[in-house]
Amino acid sequence: MFRPPFPIYRVGGTVIELKTAIKTAAIATGAGITVIILLSGPAVAGNAIANLFAFDNSSGQSQTFSHGILNPNNPFFKERGSNGRACVTCHQASEGWSITPEGVQDRFEESDGLDPIFRTNDGSNCEGADVSTRDARREAFSLLLSRGLIRVGIDVPAGAEFVIEAVDDPYRCGGRLSAASMYRRPLPSTNLRFLSAIMWDGRESPGNLSIRDGLLQQANDATRGHAQAFEDLSDAERQQIVDFELGLHSAQGNDTAARGLNSEDAKGGAVNLSRQPFFIGINDPLGQNPSGAAFNPRAFTLFDAWAPSTASSHAPYAAARAAVARGQELFNTHAINITGVSGLNDELQVASIAGTCTTCHDSPNVGNHSVKAPLNIGLTDPDQRTPDMPLYTLRNLRTGDFTQTTDPGRAMITGKWKDIGRFKGPILRGLAARAPYFHNGSAATLLDVVNFYDRRFTMGLTAAEKADLVAFLRAL
Repeated sequence: MFRPPFPIYRVGGTVIELKTAIKTAAIATGAGITVIILLSGPAVAGNAIANLFAFDNSSGQSQTFSHGILNPNNPFFKERGSNGRACVTCHQASEGWSITPEGVQDRFEESDGLDPIFRTNDGSNCEGADVSTRDARREAFSLLLSRGLIRVGIDVPAGAEFVIEAVDDPYRCGGRLSAASMYRRPLPSTNLRFLSAIMWDGRESPGNLSIRDGLLQQANDATRGHAQAFEDLSDAERQQIVDFELGLHSAQGNDTAARGLNSEDAKGGAVNLSRQPFFIGINDPLGQNPSGAAFNPRAFTLFDAWAPSTASSHAPYAAARAAVARGQELFNTHAINITGVSGLNDELQVASIAGTCTTCHDSPNVGNHSVKAPLNIGLTDPDQRTPDMPLYTLRNLRTGDFTQTTDPGRAMITGKWKDIGRFKGPILRGLAARAPYFHNGSAATLLDVVNFYDRRFTMGLTAAEKADLVAFLRAL
């Protein structure tokens, strides 16, 4: 890995060495949580992007850019509950503002499994698991350690169209059939201004709330739930957390093969991302763009300047940059016959839709869906189940039909049978920093992601095309 030297800044007469990470013991919970210092604005004369900082990952370096100054007293970094947690506990800057198994494992080793992330209200496979010894804790938190998964327990909604008939639970938690425990990856707390829905199941973005209001609600719900707070956050604390989060823009900044992702007129990196226009419905393929503009399948244009036809000018990184550009072209244009996707084919009553990756990942240079569009692409089907996941059997109260799923998804919010297994698609920027992928961490690598889609939609990708797509995705 390459790492630039630490820059030195003078702020108000004080010299500050901006390292890539510091421990929060001095500014937050003292529990070994990694955060960073950002500097920006007039206080750092002559440094227009002085808060741009980098963290190494397996593909190069991720970077975050903020339009404001990070205040270490922001409640994002402060313990506001009863179990030692803060927002930053599960949203680490060095891990794409989420968590990774490697990071969680390091914290386990450093703390003997006593770091605040290891709490049985949602970090353990079962609520109230035995954590009396180090070995017991390792077993209790196995999904958190292996996949970076947090347990989300939700009751079946009143008036739901289904009941949980049975559960095959590998952990024998003994939970009620009127509720489900679902194991999900914490979504990043960066790039939030591009959201069209909050949380994998959209539960924090009901139709009567704006995204900002939903984030304000989510900040409090997370504090009351994950951090087990006895009191609500104040309105001022909620505003401070959300203002901080909405100011963050994160992306891969350097690639080990292609190097600088904004080099040679490319538009990668966090600063370019911070300038990316967005509004709800932008580039929507189904006519929900309020501007009336037609859908453009070339949703990604970051690496147009690296097109293979001009690769000779990019030496000595020509081959790597050409691969990234080819991957972008495949993502934009490779034909996909979209079939059997609940939330799309059934809602449109169209058996087959001719599309590309950007049919669903339509937000320009961001990659999520620009409107609420929870979809079931088969990730929770029984044939995708691994031995460490529960399997729920659900029965339709009207028809008597049965279905099986490892996670009922949005159906646990709406109570609707059609919403079983539906999830929102995440923002794609900064992927390299936050493996594993999908809501349940079932794809350990970006190649696993590509392989899943290749099988699911019979895309017919060659090994070379897969490699190009991975090169593109890790450059985001």
